[in-house]
Amino acid sequence: TIIANSRKFSNATFEEISHLVREIVSLAETCCAEGADPSCYDAGSSALSAKSCGRDSPFPAHPGTASCCTHKGLEQKLCLAALRHPPQELPRYLQPSNEELCEAFKKDPKDFADRFLHEYASSYGQAPLPVLLGSTRTFLSMVSTCCISPMPTACFLKEKLERKTISLLTLMSNRVCSRFTAYGKDKVTSSYLTSLAQKIPSASFEDLFPLAEDAAEVFSQCCDSVAEDCMQKKLSEHTAKACGALSAQDERFADCCKGKNLMQNYFCISALPPAPASKLPEPQKPTEEQLCSEEAARQVQRYLFELAQRHTSIPDAFLGKLYDTSKKVRGECCSAKDTSACWASKRQQMEEEMPPFLEKASRLCGQYTELNFLDFKKRLRESLMQTMPEASQELLGRLVEQQADFASTCCAPNSPPLYCASKV
Repeated sequence: TIIANSRKFSNATFEEISHLVREIVSLAETCCAEGADPSCYDAGSSALSAKSCGRDSPFPAHPGTASCCTHKGLEQKLCLAALRHPPQELPRYLQPSNEELCEAFKKDPKDFADRFLHEYASSYGQAPLPVLLGSTRTFLSMVSTCCISPMPTACFLKEKLERKTISLLTLMSNRVCSRFTAYGKDKVTSSYLTSLAQKIPSASFEDLFPLAEDAAEVFSQCCDSVAEDCMQKKLSEHTAKACGALSAQDERFADCCKGKNLMQNYFCISALPPAPASKLPEPQKPTEEQLCSEEAARQVQRYLFELAQRHTSIPDAFLGKLYDTSKKVRGECCSAKDTSACWASKRQQMEEEMPPFLEKASRLCGQYTELNFLDFKKRLRESLMQTMPEASQELLGRLVEQQADFASTCCAPNSPPLYCASKV
């Protein structure tokens, strides 16, 4: 219950979650007992809803609570149950040192466990529930075993090695599921496709598209699944397919596929930096007929794939913006009275705006990937001084920090999707 509610209300304090959990556990203990009154749950959950709607409610604050409380009875309860905070896109849980863990654990084992569950689940709230349960269970087992061990350092080392697969699975599934939730199946297919195209620009669309579709299918089946091993099993199967299809085409990819542990291989593949761009002719833009046909989504994906091959350092957030723009334009022009005039004006606008947009993204993230962070910031300052010779030192400093912060978060292959889209 702590995990489920910390995922649901990821911005809530530990105290707010504790209040809610106590009430839910107490309701279960009372109403699930043998011989409990048949109306017990209905009356208890109504009392809980009334408490949520009270002015001084101790439960997690949510901006939608007030509008739910205008309803009555079952409608009110269902409305409150559907509330959830947007997930944390940048996990804030930092694992303390072994000594700090044991100190907190020995002081109050139950409080330590509850606080850990809350922090970890709110940080990795997009990981499937069974993955979170498995990960937190093994972590707490490690702490309780190693903190009473005569050789705690050796014990932690051994246990952490054994936890490596579940730790990676939690991290990776939180990332892929937050992207799937933010993007939906079609856009996540496109995002996965462009990411592979940037890692292996020599691979063809026909090689990569089935793998992107397969990955999107895994996320759609497992992100909300409560089946015990859905994510680990299906992601491992997907990794084996990707390794089988692409190892012969790329040395770096083949290196990632050498390990026996498929989860670690997947982590290695997803962390591969983009390859140098291929020298290729300009991509063929889809025609108006293609963009208004049933094949439109595939045509856009092929075009974005070709852009990603040629601009390997452009991050997902920028390519995602192009995907959204194409969808919006298709919606406007395919149903317009004068389709040709609509396309003509949009095409002209795209031809003016897209090259500088791609160039800027490519330069920023290309430099971020190539240079160390201090040299990158120095280069940023120099280019800003050229484009804004009148700017004060204070303004330059602020812009450098802003762009450096954007690059360090959003140029990486696994950048948080909604955060980066809003920053573009």
